[in-house]
Amino acid sequence: MNTNNKLNKANSYRLSQELLRNKALKKAKDTSFGKNVTIEPYVVIGPSVKIGDNSHIKSFSYLEGTKIEKNVTVGPYARLRTGTVLKKNTKIGNFVETKKSSINQNSKVSHLSYIGDTSIGKNSNIGAGTITCNYDGVKKFKTKISDNVFIGSNSSLVAPISINKNSVVGAGSVITKNVKKKSLALTRTSQVEIKNYKRKKR
Repeated sequence: MNTNNKLNKANSYRLSQELLRNKALKKAKDTSFGKNVTIEPYVVIGPSVKIGDNSHIKSFSYLEGTKIEKNVTVGPYARLRTGTVLKKNTKIGNFVETKKSSINQNSKVSHLSYIGDTSIGKNSNIGAGTITCNYDGVKKFKTKISDNVFIGSNSSLVAPISINKNSVVGAGSVITKNVKKKSLALTRTSQVEIKNYKRKKR
């Protein structure tokens, strides 16, 4: 094929990608793709990955041992480790890592978070910088986040712990006790402001 113009180059690239994709699909017996799935460049797909219809995997994401249902968005720069289950209409955003966790319908983990040994219910939002603290140096513990929960940014959830339905965790909190339904949990020290403060000189 003559690749002197942009259109021919694009067609050549598309054909080469199709050949590589077909080769990968034939080789990976434990990996499957649904209909209308979009895989952007530089995605790594490891063993035992199932991706449902109309899902979108964005660039530089890494997937292994993961089940993704339909209409799910992943990445960019997401890492889905073994035991991850993403139900339909969920979102895993940039720089999010999941492991042995299930995220239920319409829930989002959009930025800079670690979700390990965790179940998240429906219609919940996990704020940027949230960490599930699942390991005490000896054992792993589980976190349960129920339906319609809002976790504020930069929160640490120390497992074992349950965040019950329709509750809110305030940003910057370290949560060590179960949160009751329809409750606000907040652990922050009071802000101190010193007027007319002068920095020390060297």
